[in-house]
Amino acid sequence: MTLHEDATLVLKGYAPEQGARGDQAELRQAYLDHLAQHDDGMWKACGAGHVTASALVVDPEQEKVLLTLHRKLRMWLQMGGHCEPQDATLEAAALREATEESGITGLTLLPGGPVRLDRHPIPSPCNWHLDVQYAALAPAGAAERISDESLELRWFGYGDVAEVADASVVRLLEATRSRL
Repeated sequence: MTLHEDATLVLKGYAPEQGARGDQAELRQAYLDHLAQHDDGMWKACGAGHVTASALVVDPEQEKVLLTLHRKLRMWLQMGGHCEPQDATLEAAALREATEESGITGLTLLPGGPVRLDRHPIPSPCNWHLDVQYAALAPAGAAERISDESLELRWFGYGDVAEVADASVVRLLEATRSRL
């Protein structure tokens, strides 16, 4: 199975939480339409945009999340980014990105598949990211290590996220907390 086929299956199976904010069902269909129209819709080279994978790293016991101050965007975000040829699945891409950008080994994805979808414009040549968002659980005693893609990594209490991150990260945290 190709990554494109896996993404299509994941999105077909994605069912937004009841009462989820935003237009998750509409985004789901837009992602499926994008993949149906673009054989290269998983890759950065697709000028119409591409599917990306991210994961919010959470420590439920300490009620905190690890965010990265993204080097290029200069925003506090969850870990994530472009799919790579070695990624067999969207889950694998999200977990790889979270591990690479956080430096934490032993992360596990929250069961149940994606937590949210978020489509956002990105400077050219990417144009659009169709982000499939997961949550990753940090193991006890997790020690983060900054990557080249980050200016800083920092743990934030759940209640502090809205003060530093944009609404998309806040919605991802809310959706994640509803599944913990």
